[in-house]
Amino acid sequence: MPCFASLKEDNDLEDIDSLLERIEDPGLVPQSQGGIITDSRPLLYVEHRNLNPENELKRYFGARAVLGDQRPRQRQRQYVRSMWLTAPKNTWPRYSKTGITMQLLDTRRGVQHFTFEHHREYQQVQFKFLDAVESMDPNNIVLLLQMNPYHVDSLLQLSDVCRMQEDQEMARDLIERALYSLECAFHPVFSLTSGTCRLDYRRPENRAFFLALFKHLMFLEKRGCPRTALEFCKLILSLDPENDPLCVLLLIDFLSLRAREYTFLTRLFQEWESHRNLSQLPNFAFSVPLAYFFLSQQEERPELERSQARERAARLIQLALIMFPSVLMPLLDHCSVQPDARVTSHPFFGLNAQISQSPALNQLTSLYVGRTHTLWKDPAVMAWLEPHVHEVLRMVDAQDALVQEAERKIRYQSAPRNIYRHIILSEMKEATAALPLEVTSQPVMGFDPLPPLDSIVSYTRPERTSHPSNESTLSLFFRSLLPNFNLQVGEAGAAQDLNQGVNRLMAAMRDMLANIQFQEPPRDDNPEGDGDWD
Repeated sequence: MPCFASLKEDNDLEDIDSLLERIEDPGLVPQSQGGIITDSRPLLYVEHRNLNPENELKRYFGARAVLGDQRPRQRQRQYVRSMWLTAPKNTWPRYSKTGITMQLLDTRRGVQHFTFEHHREYQQVQFKFLDAVESMDPNNIVLLLQMNPYHVDSLLQLSDVCRMQEDQEMARDLIERALYSLECAFHPVFSLTSGTCRLDYRRPENRAFFLALFKHLMFLEKRGCPRTALEFCKLILSLDPENDPLCVLLLIDFLSLRAREYTFLTRLFQEWESHRNLSQLPNFAFSVPLAYFFLSQQEERPELERSQARERAARLIQLALIMFPSVLMPLLDHCSVQPDARVTSHPFFGLNAQISQSPALNQLTSLYVGRTHTLWKDPAVMAWLEPHVHEVLRMVDAQDALVQEAERKIRYQSAPRNIYRHIILSEMKEATAALPLEVTSQPVMGFDPLPPLDSIVSYTRPERTSHPSNESTLSLFFRSLLPNFNLQVGEAGAAQDLNQGVNRLMAAMRDMLANIQFQEPPRDDNPEGDGDWD
């Protein structure tokens, strides 16, 4: 009789495997599923057809159910450019050049480095946008978009406001419009699919593209298009694979398992483990063995491959449990699974495992459990996991050398900034609750969360003249919330107090935004102008 309580199968999600310790022999490389990923292609190769969620939905529901009566409507919008990232909608305003362009900076060792550039007219709109953000009134961003319907940062910020008010359809539409605006500015030789085109996140003009892609893939995953979301995730990673500014490596395993792309996940682990230490990330540690487990269950594979997959899955899940024992109990708790007395009473997986780990590691484990626990609910997965939990306890009691070596390693004393950025964008409550005070006490805006400390600034906002005798409405508003607020700061200490006070206010304002009800702007009778935005 199994000691783990069994659960009903979750038909909507696939289980997650752990990419853990070193794999010495690269022997088992299962063939690609459906020919989507092959060994002859670059790892981060992106296929255009996989960027279109309609193709994925058609596989589930059929072309007739997905397309419906779209074809007649498309013929009415002949001036719309054909795009790869998103399909323009007939409800969108007519597109005209925004003042964003892309330049090729250089080519090094077969890799092309690009950057977006803001022309003078776009810079002026950007300054107005920053004024609108400071006003704390979403209506000001709406008005700015009526005049500049493809201003990217306004679309990103207003999308966050709509999402907070649970208008998911409008939030998704604004992100798609931002992607359309940016794709219209692509350089002629910029390739989405080659995996050899780079963008530097340190340049503020490039960040909107990263963020729009990330927010778009999150909407795709929620819509039940994990294969399309995975392709966008690969695209983001290909733009800066070394620095990974949005830390999509914390997400790509989840999407691979949801999309049943087990071969891609195991290949990523095998090719990157030696130079990226993926086994040191809890999500890879626990997701790769699960991928091997599912590969071992595929009856169409030769028995030798299935046997190799089973062996590798067993070895990797045991390593994952040894390296990150704090994952097990929260994972079982989220899955409503009650382990037997031997597991619950053993100190190795007990409360001490959570207490003894560093705050940074706690953020990563909380993120993984919160994001992927539904993928572990399959009774077959729990039946596979249980004997390995007991085997690890046997190794602990026997003081196995592998366990002692893992206990000596101190991981994640502090998390890099890209991990914090990923947690904020993911909005996983289990992980955001574990963010440190130095992150939660500073303003975080949807159009540029936690900007890099070494940003490459190409243009700056003009100094705003202030008159001490005539305080602005915003200044009076600050003063009403923070009695010590003072615009006339002369000393360094006072300036620091001001900055801390504004940071506290901004944090409070983020909470308030969720409850703001902004009015629709007045409609215009001109269908090609302001009214078309709605």
